[in-house]
Amino acid sequence: MNDAGPAKASGVTVVTQTRVAPDKADAFARWQQKISEAVAAQPVFIKETVMPPGPPAQLDWVILQRFASSEAAVAWLRSDERQRLVAEAQPMLVGQDDVHLVDDSQAGVLPAPASAVISTRIKPGQENAYRQWERKIAAAQARSPGFQGYRFEPPVPGVQDDWLTILKFDSEANLQIWLNSPERKTLLAEAAAFTDEFHARIVRTGFDQWFQVGGAGAAPPPRWKQNMIVLLMLYPVVFLITAWFEHPFLVGHLKMSHWSALFLDNVLSVLVLSVLTPWASRRLEWWLRPAGDDLKRDITGAALVLGLYALCLLAFGQYETHVWRPW
Repeated sequence: MNDAGPAKASGVTVVTQTRVAPDKADAFARWQQKISEAVAAQPVFIKETVMPPGPPAQLDWVILQRFASSEAAVAWLRSDERQRLVAEAQPMLVGQDDVHLVDDSQAGVLPAPASAVISTRIKPGQENAYRQWERKIAAAQARSPGFQGYRFEPPVPGVQDDWLTILKFDSEANLQIWLNSPERKTLLAEAAAFTDEFHARIVRTGFDQWFQVGGAGAAPPPRWKQNMIVLLMLYPVVFLITAWFEHPFLVGHLKMSHWSALFLDNVLSVLVLSVLTPWASRRLEWWLRPAGDDLKRDITGAALVLGLYALCLLAFGQYETHVWRPW
């Protein structure tokens, strides 16, 4: 990981992207918990977000550490405690980390539905040529489907040597369309004359914002557990909204068509899930994020959720048979 020097005085996010050897994933997750506890004790630290890999799109761990001031962020990056922990993690890593400071006062800080963090090393004396080229590619990517935002950061002396670009798209599919587009490949070929090094790393997010359990900066639970809890909340919410709101009120009273009523159903479902899913995740924290590997607890929690699925199916089957007959 990179060392850091003086930076501009403003709130910042430290964006770290690192690739871990496949057989070291569990060890790295335990190490990440240690560094999360260490950074949480730093002055004016705000929040840490940890995004584990989500193959095949995202292969890296992405860690966002927010500080109220850039001085505090730099002090953390240069601290003896962090350097010791970084040295401990080196045997688990593949290749070099990317560590960047991003000013929070502007738009474009991760996370987003789908993002790419692009680092570019420029040949000496070619900064003006690069800036002109950057304006061209910025205009081109803004026309790409699903484009949501763009962030451009020049190097910060003593902190990062690369020019940093953050792209935000509404989906991984649209992000990949742009990254693989012939127009972008042509523009990258033009930039070869004044760039020394270039690489892009994809960041994806899913339901992580609904699962803020565990200690500060703890890694999100496994995605299969997140998906199981989302389904556990989603099925009864959709059933009850359809039975108690869509059919009697939207369709029956307002005479709305099914396609328009379904849209309102989904809006309401998302709003309800944003409350219910964090509530459920806190009560199932013992299963979502057990202390260490615990197969017995994983099986017990999965069996409990499957049992709740069965209860929902039984209860709503009886309700539909005896109370509500939509068909």
